[in-house]
Amino acid sequence: MKRRTLPVAAAFAAAATLMLTACGGGDDQSGDNDKITGADQGTEKPTKSAEPSGAPAEDKPDGVDVSLPADMNLVFDWEKPKNENEAAAMDDAANFFRAIYRGVDKRTSKDASVAAYATGDGLKYAETQINAWIDGGWTATGTLRHYDATTRSAANGKSVEVAFCADAGKFYGKEIKTDKVLKTEPSIEDFDYYKIIMVKYPTGTGLWQASKVYVETKAAKCQ
Repeated sequence: MKRRTLPVAAAFAAAATLMLTACGGGDDQSGDNDKITGADQGTEKPTKSAEPSGAPAEDKPDGVDVSLPADMNLVFDWEKPKNENEAAAMDDAANFFRAIYRGVDKRTSKDASVAAYATGDGLKYAETQINAWIDGGWTATGTLRHYDATTRSAANGKSVEVAFCADAGKFYGKEIKTDKVLKTEPSIEDFDYYKIIMVKYPTGTGLWQASKVYVETKAAKCQ
């Protein structure tokens, strides 16, 4: 058995209709005036936690707990753009991934953080990912690094594409029953390239939700 790639690969297969596996070659850079795919995706009302947790304030953006256990470290090694909307969308793209792994840790795809930071196909993607880990009997441990982020706004100002690389070379699956960490040798399978379409929740509160997720696996450009 393999570490992180096994549950994620299973989720990718199950969610094939929710993501786009990009073709190899090229930088895949689009012009600022290009239409962002999925930019007109609607939003759903986020659900707050019924009971407050002991998480520190920085773990509760928008009043929603996205805290993770000490051995599950998600690093977002990127600089915020100057554009206010793009910076907010980037922050909540990070919270979207924290929500996914919080769901993995809590063994539920119905955690309030998932509902807060995902909508539409983004919500389906998150639920599929989380349930794949749960069904496999795994949780996660180690460090998952996200880097080389770019942002691109739609003309209407209501959606932002957040694109970035992810390196899971030091992020592993761990069997729930045995606590066995499922390590493998570093490989191209550790690298993914994401494009997340973030849509603005129409309340004026600054909340952004992931509405679509596109993934290029085995992304050589991220090495």
